[in-house]
Amino acid sequence: MSKTFLPFDETLQALENSITTEMGMEHIFIGDALGRFLATDIVAMENNPTHATASMDGYAIAFSDQQQGTLHVNAFVPAGSEATGMVTQGECVKTFTGSLMSEGSDTLIPIENVEVEGDTIRITSAVPKGFAVRPVGENYQAGEVLIKKGTKIGFAQIGVMAELGMVQVEVFMKPRVAILSTGNEILDFGEVKTSHAQIRSSNHVTVEAILRQLGCETMRFKLIRDDRDVIEQQLRQALMWSDIVVTTGGGSVGDFDYLQSILTDMKIENIIDGSYMKPGRHIRVVKSGYKYIYALPGFPYSASVCTFLFIAPLLRKMRAQTFALPTCKAKMGEFYKKRSKFVEFTACNLRFCDGELVVDLEGKKEGSSAILNNLLDKSSLLRVEKDVQKIEKGERVEVLLLEV
Repeated sequence: MSKTFLPFDETLQALENSITTEMGMEHIFIGDALGRFLATDIVAMENNPTHATASMDGYAIAFSDQQQGTLHVNAFVPAGSEATGMVTQGECVKTFTGSLMSEGSDTLIPIENVEVEGDTIRITSAVPKGFAVRPVGENYQAGEVLIKKGTKIGFAQIGVMAELGMVQVEVFMKPRVAILSTGNEILDFGEVKTSHAQIRSSNHVTVEAILRQLGCETMRFKLIRDDRDVIEQQLRQALMWSDIVVTTGGGSVGDFDYLQSILTDMKIENIIDGSYMKPGRHIRVVKSGYKYIYALPGFPYSASVCTFLFIAPLLRKMRAQTFALPTCKAKMGEFYKKRSKFVEFTACNLRFCDGELVVDLEGKKEGSSAILNNLLDKSSLLRVEKDVQKIEKGERVEVLLLEV
């Protein structure tokens, strides 16, 4: 009896609807926060700068005094000092980059625009009102949300938090993901190939690499042979340690594919049981409490694509980010003939040519879902709908970006 697969978008929606919690939170030193995800908004507690400030070395003046031509220097204010002196008619204060502007001033004349004669300056080139003066709140104002919850922390975020005087920051905890691969035909690292029927496993480490790039803490279990009891034991052990368990292989419908029956026998909530897509139509996603179990295909290309399509959105949602797949529109750069009746995700090149994004399949091989090298060279995924049979050169297409 053939199995009925739900449409791809419906399975993705089912996954989003199943997410009811966010990851836990922890406080860490801001210097260690690079690459982590904010668990709360970062809000400015005061204006920055709190006082009008010079952005160049020069002389603080009242704009209206420029017409006098010469001004008397009555004080100077080094950076880091409180503003001294007062600018009255016909006077100015020598001021340095970062110094507070003196009372009565509203403009800064750069040192390059004056000639100094003792304690007097002669203005050789006038400037507009407010020149080289940073107004109160130029960087940000009190109460302004500077960095939103869910933001991935990079150099700019760390710099702004340091500027705010923060020492620690609240971030989402790293999701813990256990990775299990099954199959009698696969070889683990260092195992000697003794038969042409054996395959060196790559899908488990490929999926692990993707998840680590997505900010997860991972545990890769030793490869498991096709033994139902052992698979179930390892699966339950992995579930105890992790937030998410990812299995590769053993999830299809073959005589030795035990994973589907193991999941069915467990006390789980079924989220996805197949999807009308290629590759990966036999994908299974279930929940055990607040934890997720993903049964991914055994082919490395399929497993990788399913990781981006179904695990990455989960991680985003659990970190207060947008669940939706990151996509863009582009022009098809060549003729494409579809090879299946499913929604297809085909490895492609996305290039910027003559002012627009163009898709082509140069260097991408046709064949099974085992061709992992199709994802080399910063590939993207061309989405082709189930009812589409061909795409003409020049048509607009949807492309999934493999963001990490």
